[in-house]
Amino acid sequence: MRLTTRHAANLGLLTAVSIVLTRIFGVVIPIAGVGALRLSFGEIPIILAGVLFGPIGGGLTGLASDLIGYIINSHGGPFFPGFSLSAVLTGLIPGWILYKRRRSLSLYRVGATVLVTDLVAGIFLNTFWLTLLYGQGFFVILPMRVLARLVTLPIYTFVVFWVARAYNSYRRSAKD
Repeated sequence: MRLTTRHAANLGLLTAVSIVLTRIFGVVIPIAGVGALRLSFGEIPIILAGVLFGPIGGGLTGLASDLIGYIINSHGGPFFPGFSLSAVLTGLIPGWILYKRRRSLSLYRVGATVLVTDLVAGIFLNTFWLTLLYGQGFFVILPMRVLARLVTLPIYTFVVFWVARAYNSYRRSAKD
C-alpha cells in the first residue's frame, strides 16, 4: 500500500470513529467484579480499514485507535501491549484475506473473515490477555466473551459488507 494523503485522511477518520465507538459508546460489563467484557462496535472501522486499504492500513488503524483511545479514556485499566497486538491483528487479518478481493465482496466471505478475526483477536487473544492481567481463569471468562461475539458477529458482518460495497461503488462512480 502506498500511503497517499487520501489514504491517511481516510485511515485517520476510521481511527477516530473506532475511538468514539469503543471509548465513548462502549459498555463495560463486569464479570466477577472485574470489568472483563467490553461491548462496543469499535472493531468495525478497523476491519473496514483492512478491507479497503490493505493489511498495513488496517494494522496502523488498529494500533492508532488503541494507543490514542487509551490516552483519551483508559476505562480505569492499565495499559497492556497485548491489546494493541489484538487491535493490529483486527486490521491485518481482514486486509490479508479480503483486500485483493474487495471489488467483488460476498456476504459469505465477509462473514467468514469477521469470524476468523473475532476468533483470533477478539475471543482467544483478548481473553488470554485478560487472564494474564486480572488472574481470572481463561475458561471462566470465555463463555461471556463468546456470547458477546455471537451478538456482534452478524452486526459486524452486515455493516462491513454494506459499507465496503458502498465505498467501492462510490470509488467506481468517481472514476467515471
